[in-house]
Amino acid sequence: MNDIFITLIFVWTVIFLGLLAIGGFFMFRKFLKRMPKEDGRSELDWQDYYIHKALPLWHDDSKSLLNELVTPVPELFRDVAKERIAGRISKIALDEGAEKIQLDHIMRGYIIATPKRDHGFMKKKLTQLGIDYTPYNEYFKYADDEKNKFSIFDHSELIAKEIQK
Repeated sequence: MNDIFITLIFVWTVIFLGLLAIGGFFMFRKFLKRMPKEDGRSELDWQDYYIHKALPLWHDDSKSLLNELVTPVPELFRDVAKERIAGRISKIALDEGAEKIQLDHIMRGYIIATPKRDHGFMKKKLTQLGIDYTPYNEYFKYADDEKNKFSIFDHSELIAKEIQK
């Protein structure tokens, strides 16, 4: 009886510490994104800025497409993914002086804001929706990956430099 009780306490301790470590990892990542950069704003501050500035450019069709594109993301993380992608799409549209968010803006922002490890799911979803992503293949190299951690809002300058070449 004593051995069973000690075993249960040990198992509960391991599970509790594991869950605590997982939660701490995600909280720490969010904390790092809230840290101000050289310009005094964090990644999330810039994301919110672009979304709010471009809000009049978003119409029902572009909002519904964005909602459909993030459906493969688990529901727990879907809002975060949608905000990240919407921030990138908004920046692209604002940089180009667009009057409305178009499919072209959505595709480029969606590809760049989606981490490379999720591109398989993204391509599958685009194929299901009947959207041809081959004209946007060049943008896949600008997507965020685990090796090159940089702001998704720095891509405009990288793309402009490569287009000029």
